[in-house]
Amino acid sequence: MQGRLSAWLVKHGIIHRSLGFDYQGIETLQIKPEDWYSIAVILYVYGYNYLRSQCAYDVAPGGLLASVYHLTRIEYGVDQPEEVCIKVFATRRNPRIPSVFWVWKSVDFQERESYDMLGISYDNHPRLKRILMPESWIGWPLRKDYIAPNFYEIQDAH
Repeated sequence: MQGRLSAWLVKHGIIHRSLGFDYQGIETLQIKPEDWYSIAVILYVYGYNYLRSQCAYDVAPGGLLASVYHLTRIEYGVDQPEEVCIKVFATRRNPRIPSVFWVWKSVDFQERESYDMLGISYDNHPRLKRILMPESWIGWPLRKDYIAPNFYEIQDAH
């Protein structure tokens, strides 16, 4: 089933994939990484000028990584927001997704956290560096195939 935004994108020749609706009726779309920045600009101009949140997750051990964006469009007033969820999948071997910092500045720390925890590189992000883990940390703690260092071995080394 195609939602309102998906129909609008199809009408304008913008490539995407509809993933249906979540339990709240929010449309979810999949965008290819190479198309994400230009589509983000289009969505902003179309009225999705509020980024509610960005997060990321590991789809499966050894599988894809996903960066998820929740956008809101307030056209008729704050009591009738139109929301959409965008998912951008990246390969585990080279997880690169364009940063949308220059579209929605509020994504700054959120993309940094996704980088820090899952190793997704957000191209053209102005300050992409670890935000929660020390710079010396090796690996990406929220990946499903991550092997945590033995705490006692770390303590013995000091």
